[in-house]
Amino acid sequence: MRIAVHVFDGAEELDWAGPWEVLAYWASGPEDDVQVVTVSDAPGPVTCAKGLRVLTDHTWADLGPIDVLIYPGGRGTRQHIGDPTIRQRVRAFREAGTLMMSVCTGSLVYADAGLLDGRPATTHWSTLDRLAELGTDIEVRPDDRFVDAGEVITAAGVSAGIDAALHLVARLSSVERAREVRRGIQYDPEPPV
Repeated sequence: MRIAVHVFDGAEELDWAGPWEVLAYWASGPEDDVQVVTVSDAPGPVTCAKGLRVLTDHTWADLGPIDVLIYPGGRGTRQHIGDPTIRQRVRAFREAGTLMMSVCTGSLVYADAGLLDGRPATTHWSTLDRLAELGTDIEVRPDDRFVDAGEVITAAGVSAGIDAALHLVARLSSVERAREVRRGIQYDPEPPV
């Protein structure tokens, strides 16, 4: 199992780092045959939404085959909407059988590429209307933390990506392994406010 987490200029840090943490912890198990890598458009540092600078493992040119693609959100997705290269890239991954997961406004990129047409989906609460506008017959689910529509999983805003990633572990491995990962990263949400 090879999972790629896309990191781009303006990506919301927790949108990609939350799922990366969950999936990398899963990959650390000796019984799990999982590799988690990061990918960006070009070599060199990527500057995320709040200023974190990241060096990714791969570029699209040298990534090779993957089984799962995680597409985060953030202000950087605004430039991705309508970009024919990005549309073609995400469509090509889906057509190759890649399981597509988005976090937050990453779902807008999938909608723009037609991957969410006729499917249920969610996104950050502030862009639910935009999600519906970008596709055809998207069943927008405003109250769901994440939506598993088979070939595409969409997560609501930011921290919901952690929940979706745990669901991904349960789906691709087992509920028991997902519980071990959750305990390992000590993810027990009980917000103080």
